[in-house]
Amino acid sequence: MADGDGWVRCAAGHRHWGVHGAAGLLLVAPGPLVLLQHRAEWSHHGGTWGIPGGARARRESAQQAALREAQEEAGIAPADVEVLAEVVDDHGGWSYTTVRATAAGALPVRPLDGESLALAWVPAEQVQGHPLHPGFAAGWPAHLAALQAGHGERDDDGEDGGHDGQGATGSST
Repeated sequence: MADGDGWVRCAAGHRHWGVHGAAGLLLVAPGPLVLLQHRAEWSHHGGTWGIPGGARARRESAQQAALREAQEEAGIAPADVEVLAEVVDDHGGWSYTTVRATAAGALPVRPLDGESLALAWVPAEQVQGHPLHPGFAAGWPAHLAALQAGHGERDDDGEDGGHDGQGATGSST
């Protein structure tokens, strides 16, 4: 068990995985396509779709955790993504950070551990058609709005489409 693995209760009394918080990688490729993870049935909210991610280690930044988890779960090399922003969902005593990033194209992915039933590149407008993890579902409208505003997809020249460094919800770091 890693040093960040374990359950905690936030200020609202909800149970969350990750004693030091958790982070996930919201990876977008041209299209825009979004990388989704179909969560294993045994996991918290199993059978739902979300993004690769998990518990943060004690001395690990949210970005480091999200990139590590995406590599462990989907084979995404950190060098193949460009991080754009971090959006923090603070629950009081526990937080989840969505690390928004882009890739030059739909990178090859496959489940590398038992935490995923499947991985898929999904058109952004079809994401809500999947049974989503409740936390991801709550944040998806703001993430989609940021995508539609050009804050999360590369232009043809490889540059971020007008990213201003601010997340759509929560606080950006």
